Amino acid sequence: MSNKIIKIFDTTLRDGEQSPGASMNMEEKIQIALQLEKLHVDIIEAGFAAASPGDFEAIAKIADAVETSTVCSLARAVSRDIKAAGDAIATAKHKRIHTFIATSPIHMEYKLKMAPDEVIRRAVESVAYAKTFTDDVEFSCEDAGRSEMGFLKEILDAVIEAGATTLNIPDTVGYRLPNEIGIMIKELSDFVQERAIISVHCHNDLGLAVANSLAAIQNGARQVECTINGLGERAGNAALEEIVMTLKTRADYFEGYDTNIHTKEILLASKMVANITGISPQPNKAIVGKNAFAHESGIHQDGVLKHQETYEIMKPEDIGLNNADTIVLGKLSGRHAFSDKIASLGFNLSEEELNHSFERFKILADKKKEIFDDDLRAIITDEIVKVEQVYKLINLQINDCMNGVPSAALSVEFEDEIITDAGIGNGTMDAIFKTVDRISGIDGELTDYKVNAVTEGKDALARVVVKVIFEGNKPAVIGHGLNIDTMVASARAYVSALNAYLASKDTNRARARGGI
Repeated sequence: MSNKIIKIFDTTLRDGEQSPGASMNMEEKIQIALQLEKLHVDIIEAGFAAASPGDFEAIAKIADAVETSTVCSLARAVSRDIKAAGDAIATAKHKRIHTFIATSPIHMEYKLKMAPDEVIRRAVESVAYAKTFTDDVEFSCEDAGRSEMGFLKEILDAVIEAGATTLNIPDTVGYRLPNEIGIMIKELSDFVQERAIISVHCHNDLGLAVANSLAAIQNGARQVECTINGLGERAGNAALEEIVMTLKTRADYFEGYDTNIHTKEILLASKMVANITGISPQPNKAIVGKNAFAHESGIHQDGVLKHQETYEIMKPEDIGLNNADTIVLGKLSGRHAFSDKIASLGFNLSEEELNHSFERFKILADKKKEIFDDDLRAIITDEIVKVEQVYKLINLQINDCMNGVPSAALSVEFEDEIITDAGIGNGTMDAIFKTVDRISGIDGELTDYKVNAVTEGKDALARVVVKVIFEGNKPAVIGHGLNIDTMVASARAYVSALNAYLASKDTNRARARGGI
């Protein structure tokens, strides 16, 4: 049987970013897009161009940077959205517009307040307009999982006539079971036949997104929409790595099906997305979780040492995991070796970013006995997530004695002036954050605080991610901090959030969210 290539449509930069707290700036998005291209993703949904000027610019930059993957922008079935999408992807070597409208009775009645014939008319007009920007147009029936089959056939028939080349059937609220998705896709696939590609976009509200995607493939879908680490709003999306590795590992069952994915880049992509968003997969997450290939049980260890396949159905190397290649650089390493290693980890840095990162590496190497790949990833991610440093932490001194009042003294650079102040709080971190507020004159409310050790050992780097609401302006902004000292990392994270808030305030980036 000849291979049937399943197109991988990655929406980490669009639907994945809609995961609460996962917002990314332009440089972060470009880094992820370039890694997705190394992964050989067929289509990269780079964002929602009409959502904000920042989204538009990021899509346009990605369109310039990506050479082989198709760059796509989402657009509601509204002319201004479609024009924004078309303009944003104009320079892409391969480009697609993805337009959508809701088709379920509940969405048409309560959200759109439109009659079915009006929805069809809007869909047709939108596809026809999108075709003026590119021949590659995808149409999605939002909430198709709860739509009526007769109406789905009617609207799909109409948009095919208007020029749609890919038809996406999203289970927008993650409601359907695998056998139900299979039956639906089979009927629609038989109806559409070779006139267009059938795609699915499955959400994970019941934990069935990957199972539903695989059922769709078995029944005629030739494209799946997914994200790295299963990132996405609510319970997330189908995880790219799980779909791809299931098709690869169970080739005996999915005979004849394959993808273009270069699987050895999976782990790099997973770690990059986790570092940039601050959302790490749970340790027992399939394929990319920290424990996915770990064996603690003596029985399991004995079995694996005797024969790998006793307890491993995949080779760790297939996803890019090489436990033997962890300690690679030290304080005597030169810039050339550092540059080569950074490139091997999947990062593409400017000369300035590389110089700053190398300086930080040398400082860290003087403090740490061993430098691990994850240390390097943390340094690089911390460098590329930076926004303009209106405020810069220079020095921190704390007093956290058990019988006294916790206090913090900070020196912060602002407009070429060093400002020093001190404050007390209910705890050491509270004292730090209140002192930053005093220095800046901007009150912040901490809504989330996470600290993780980047690697193992007493000298491990601490990565702190905070979410803060400043001046009562929602949503919360994210700040990142990195240091061997957790308190210094916390201070840096809070100052980072403050700078991010000031940057967002200056550009007035109000987001108009939409999704399928």
